[in-house]
Amino acid sequence: MKVFYLLKPCLLLLIVFVTLTAQAQTSSLTGTVLDETGLPLPGASIQIKSINKSTTTDASGKYRLSGLPNGATTVIASYIGYTSLSQEVTISGSTVLNLSLKPDAQNLNEVVVIGYGTQQKKDLTGSIATVSAKDFQKGAITSPDQLIQGKVAGVNIVSNGGQPGGGSTIRIRGGASLNASNDPLVVIDGVPFSGNTIGNAPSPLALINPNDIETFTILKDANATAIYGSRASNGVVLITTKKGASIAPEINFNTNNSYETIAKTVDVLSADQIRAYVNQYGNKSYDDNPAHTYKALLGNANTDWQDEIYRNAFSTDNTLSIGGIFKNVPYRVSAGYLDKQGLLITDKFERATGTFNIAPRLFKDHLKIDLSLKGSLTEARFANEGARAAAIQFDPTQPVYADNQFGDYFEWIKGAVPNPNAPRNPVALARLRNNMGKTERSFGNARFDYSFHFLPELHANLNLGYDVSKGSGRIFVPAYAAQNASTAGFQGQSLATQNNKISEFYFNYAKDITSIKSRIDATAGYGYYDNSTTTHNFADYKADGTSIIVKPVVPFNVEREKLLSYYGRLIYTYADNYILSATMRADGSSRFSESNRWGYFPSVGFTWRAIGEDFMKDSKVFSDLKFRLSYGETGNKDGIGNYNYMSKYFRNNNQGQYQLGDTFYDYYTPAAYEPDLKWETTTSYNAGLDYGFFKGRVYGSVDVYYKKTKDLLSTVDISSGTNYNNRLLTNVGNMDVRGLEASINVALIESEHTNWDLGINMAYNKREVTNLSLNPDPNFIIDAGGITGGTGINIKYNAINQVPGSFYVKKQIYNESGMPLEGVYADLDGNGVINDKDQYFYHSPDPKFTFGFNSAFSYKKWTLSTVMRANIGNYIYDNVSSNFGVRSNILSPSGLINNANSDIYQTNFTNNQYLSDYYVKNASFLKMDNAGLAFDAGKISRRGNTRLRVSANVQNVFVWTKYKGLDPEISSGIDYNLYPRPRTYTLGLNVGF
Repeated sequence: MKVFYLLKPCLLLLIVFVTLTAQAQTSSLTGTVLDETGLPLPGASIQIKSINKSTTTDASGKYRLSGLPNGATTVIASYIGYTSLSQEVTISGSTVLNLSLKPDAQNLNEVVVIGYGTQQKKDLTGSIATVSAKDFQKGAITSPDQLIQGKVAGVNIVSNGGQPGGGSTIRIRGGASLNASNDPLVVIDGVPFSGNTIGNAPSPLALINPNDIETFTILKDANATAIYGSRASNGVVLITTKKGASIAPEINFNTNNSYETIAKTVDVLSADQIRAYVNQYGNKSYDDNPAHTYKALLGNANTDWQDEIYRNAFSTDNTLSIGGIFKNVPYRVSAGYLDKQGLLITDKFERATGTFNIAPRLFKDHLKIDLSLKGSLTEARFANEGARAAAIQFDPTQPVYADNQFGDYFEWIKGAVPNPNAPRNPVALARLRNNMGKTERSFGNARFDYSFHFLPELHANLNLGYDVSKGSGRIFVPAYAAQNASTAGFQGQSLATQNNKISEFYFNYAKDITSIKSRIDATAGYGYYDNSTTTHNFADYKADGTSIIVKPVVPFNVEREKLLSYYGRLIYTYADNYILSATMRADGSSRFSESNRWGYFPSVGFTWRAIGEDFMKDSKVFSDLKFRLSYGETGNKDGIGNYNYMSKYFRNNNQGQYQLGDTFYDYYTPAAYEPDLKWETTTSYNAGLDYGFFKGRVYGSVDVYYKKTKDLLSTVDISSGTNYNNRLLTNVGNMDVRGLEASINVALIESEHTNWDLGINMAYNKREVTNLSLNPDPNFIIDAGGITGGTGINIKYNAINQVPGSFYVKKQIYNESGMPLEGVYADLDGNGVINDKDQYFYHSPDPKFTFGFNSAFSYKKWTLSTVMRANIGNYIYDNVSSNFGVRSNILSPSGLINNANSDIYQTNFTNNQYLSDYYVKNASFLKMDNAGLAFDAGKISRRGNTRLRVSANVQNVFVWTKYKGLDPEISSGIDYNLYPRPRTYTLGLNVGF
């Protein structure tokens, strides 16, 4: 946060300078911009084309431009969602020009943010989708990614559970990697946002206030993303934050107050069901003493352990902002505060945010400066998530509390200590572990756009940015807590810092050449990125704070990467109907050796605007028809460590030392390394169609794509003695991704008082591994995900001709009544023996189809809206049932009673059958994410301009699915210990002045 204080003097000098350079104004143009109903349009853009001077309307739709030359000129008025209007006017003295804009359902003239520039939506050659604030998800939104959930075809956003600020897994077109990152690149106001996990913060994006965001732009195909090169294989998310727009200061206060309830818990046996089972089967002894029977262990309580650890939670989210234009300088300042409880007792997340944006224009608008600063402070108490699994397993016949030395919480005892093989008391796990985290993050940039006086079509752009953060935390468990009884409690601390710097400079030249009906838009630039992370290592102590449990090997560790880039783009437009674009980026990264350091990422795209042709101009059916083709290459480096190509040694901890005399010395172990590591490279092809019918009442797009990734990072077996391990991470894999995306938006009703808009999107995506080994081997498989229970059991594998992370299981045999037979599996290889060679690939977590549906029905001042999503063809491995839903779990040989989930009645298994395909369940679903009702009172004061909007929302309204587990939507595909997603009721209030 020190950055704010360092920049404060600079900001003051900047404001003074802008004020001093204000010039006396002579001729002026004033007026009002109205919508189709006669209401003012605040924030509409007004531009004088001949002198490239512009302004925006205030809250009353009024505008003023001063210092204009006398004579005839063209005034262009534009507003997002409306058709731009060009008006000829002769300026002389004080001229008044009032303008009225009409809605453009397709937003074809909307200016869309692309990499290192902007472009009109109608001229795009790549697959790009934009979601603006008016279309965001509503209600209690903690993390920005939740704003566009279900809104964009091919963009699958899955929350990581119900933990406050827990973030989401974002996949654009399925992801193209196995061991590297599949996360998209996120760029906020021109600053690449580090997605690296910050210690003691729930999620990096949760440090951003969603109320400060204006638009999301999703770059999906390689023609749109290749300008970002080595970081763009999985798509790019461009986030633009709100800026000042009105001349008069506009104050806005937004508050959302929410009440969260638990929508569903795991279905486990009741205390009476456990008693019935133990009374029937528990007469046997669990040790050599005949008196020690399971029946004697039964308690008299009726404890719902999930009810004990979960609670109804309250949260409040408040944002106050002020924005406007002062002395022709747009500005916006905001402050936000979020206080959010979690469903799990002791879970809490607090966030304070602040933003400052200023955009002065100097030298008669030839120099445009955009200065943006953002900061956040968060404090969180992270509840012990082990309490969730313990609540499923713990004996419901036992009480929560007991008179003992373990904080008076009931625990299973063996001798005088807690039974090491028993689950711990779930309430004690949550209450007696205090895990506090604090993070500070600041990021921002200063962007300078200079239009040369002698050649105004040529712009020089400089972008200087930073992203710094610090995360610190402490954990304390008292000495009497059973969860750390072996070490007499626990004390630990952590500290990590990140320091990312960005420097970019590029030229842009845009010129209309009317003599040949052409337009050229060229960009060429350079980028330098310096990213470092420092992790401090501290000793772990017992609760007394003096007795060391583990001593750190080294006091701190620094990871640093530098990236150097050169990039260029050319967009050529002929007759406004034919658009050709080409990009090239060269990236050099310190993660690779000199021989493989540079990667080159080209792309090309072509668009034909058929609607502009003579034979289409008079069409009464089509309002838009555009065809797109593109090809490009992008890279990925995020799965490669900074020094994996180098030979290196790791220092062992103090548990492994050599003794020489009376002194103990640490020793070093060499690590396996691959000197020839190189970029993962994805080649993409895309064909798209944009359409519109009936004057834009119906519009949408269709895209088909194919991606091929080569040099995938994969871990392979290597011969002993050839390296320092028998397995090595190297570039050997290939994967194909193909898919189809479609969207349709319909204005069902458009009238003076009633409007009804519908939007539907769908996507089909299939990923397939085509190579995994150094030498072709169709039978080679590699594990991709383990489960809880047993020892070293993996359930997900990668293999040729399979979807990555497919389930590798045994084929279950069932009896005549449809119940699975314990330990009876199909002999798939026919050799008469059931072993691991009888396993087969059976489904995957990837959905085959994803759907999004949104509806907004407005009548006068009332709006009823909803958002729904659906996945078809996704499967889940039910690790909750495979681990807990067996009879041997109830009568534990460790001398205790456990609970089981209700799946035990479906299988009647005595012992765990982890590899049975019975536990691979169809998890297709239909969810209503959001249902809301809003009342826009509009202006509520006779004097002034006070506006009021009230809203009520319900999130996680219902889930329709065949899956009987806690939730069918789990990005990993393995259901175990998921934090329940809450059902949230929110009352919102927005007041503007």
